[in-house]
Amino acid sequence: MVTVAVSVLGCSDIHFLAPGVKVNGEYYRDTVLRKMLLPDIRRVSGDLYTFQQDSAPAHRARATVEMLRMNTPDFIPPDLWPPNSPDLNPVDYSIWGILEEKVYQHRINNLDELKQRLRTEWCNLDHAVVAAAIRQWRRRLTACVHAGGGHFEHRF
Repeated sequence: MVTVAVSVLGCSDIHFLAPGVKVNGEYYRDTVLRKMLLPDIRRVSGDLYTFQQDSAPAHRARATVEMLRMNTPDFIPPDLWPPNSPDLNPVDYSIWGILEEKVYQHRINNLDELKQRLRTEWCNLDHAVVAAAIRQWRRRLTACVHAGGGHFEHRF
């Protein structure tokens, strides 16, 4: 598994989770957030960011929500998340697909080569791609609201 964070100010490094690891609330908080994403986000954005995530069980864990409320300047809490978790993450609805196209232009022979290609393409990704995906967010959020929190991809 791979995790990243994006903003109009810049992007995190690309982080690889250990193969087979169970991403429960504790692992997500202690490893993914505290050791990977939050330090990167602060390096890129300082204290000028909004933290958004989806409804994965590790993200919804009470201790995770509390940690984010206490340690991020602007956290969108679960009670404001759409009930059916439609895709409002720029990485999922845009950026990852673009990255995959670049990574898979040539045959990949093993996991190490895949990781290296992901690192290279992530570092070379034009930030205009990230900014364009983020600019879509408000329009997507409006579509989500009009759909009553349900599926809205057909509107794009």
